[in-house]
Amino acid sequence: MAEKFADQPNSVAEDQGEFTFTDEQAQLRTAVRKFCAENFGEQAARTLMESEPRFDPLVWARLGAELSVLGLAVPEADGGAGGTLVDQAIAVEELGAALACGPVFGTVFLSIPALVAASAGPVRDELLGALTEGTRTAAFAVQDHAGAFDPAAVNVTAAEDGTLTGTVERVVDADAADVLLVAATRPDGVALYALEATGPGVQRNPLTTLDLTRPQATIVLTAAPAHLVAGPDQADRVLTHTFQVASALLAAEQVGAAQHLLDLSVEYAKSRLQFGRQIGSFQAVKHRLADCLVDLEHARSATYHAAWALTDGTDDPALAASIAQATASAAFARIAADTIQVHGGIGFTWEHQAHLYFKRATTDAALLGSAEAHRSRVADLVLDAPADRVPWVATGKQ
Repeated sequence: MAEKFADQPNSVAEDQGEFTFTDEQAQLRTAVRKFCAENFGEQAARTLMESEPRFDPLVWARLGAELSVLGLAVPEADGGAGGTLVDQAIAVEELGAALACGPVFGTVFLSIPALVAASAGPVRDELLGALTEGTRTAAFAVQDHAGAFDPAAVNVTAAEDGTLTGTVERVVDADAADVLLVAATRPDGVALYALEATGPGVQRNPLTTLDLTRPQATIVLTAAPAHLVAGPDQADRVLTHTFQVASALLAAEQVGAAQHLLDLSVEYAKSRLQFGRQIGSFQAVKHRLADCLVDLEHARSATYHAAWALTDGTDDPALAASIAQATASAAFARIAADTIQVHGGIGFTWEHQAHLYFKRATTDAALLGSAEAHRSRVADLVLDAPADRVPWVATGKQ
């Protein structure tokens, strides 16, 4: 097992458990953190967010070939590392802390999980291998409704000859992606297709976004040739699972970025002097940072529980994913804002890195559903559910 529950001391109730990471996962975290320190960070982000494409393809390929972190949760039979979603979340957390520039959202969060969930086939197998190795990138042109698949939101149609026509708004990472995964409606239902981003009938209109490290584009398809990845018999299952995995991984990225900001604020509070004292000695600053820590730990717990639940298959996946997104999205947004406050005047300047993370937090809060939308889903699943359909939640007991 890639993860385990460790027994608590005798003073703790028997039905409680503690989630611990294995030695292999600790080594994974160390390796990814070292790679991020060498290749990502504030200066790299400032350079890449003004370049085209807005990431370094060579660094991206190394993430796949050298570290194998793009496909940690992909089975070995499909060319992946054969790990779990917890392993993938660990790597993503470190990428989030370093504000890594690259098609993480479109490729790692969405496209790879969708292909893993789809049935094997020539198109799926070849594309999954290329994405895992880092030789190609993908964007997921499927509209969601608050982080869940909604067939009614699909406005792309598939013709009998397999060509696609329609428009998909605000597709993350679509500006420089090699491949687009698109949901399209056919007479027998919704299906998932793959098509070349530079192929005939495909128009990509880049958008001006708040977070320049996470580009978006509107996709316009006009009789664009495409290849079937998942037919109507499995597309609903594939897309539902994909958005749940993406919600958990986005939460892991938010946790990593929030941890970086909290560390930054604590260090500044220890070194900044005011009235002859460290500002961290002032009650208002101490309480603010303590509240941030509580929010962050809640988010981390919910995030890794969701990753474990999606791997283990016991918890209700929709409930676990929504709890993770609701807590992590809100925690990252609050900690990003409080980081600016703790740093005072310097925190508002372009020269300080706080605004880069603040923009990432604001953008992430709008992706895959807001914290409010996920809290509403949790209420629907738990509080408003019929007595015979209340989702089961794991207790941590073996």
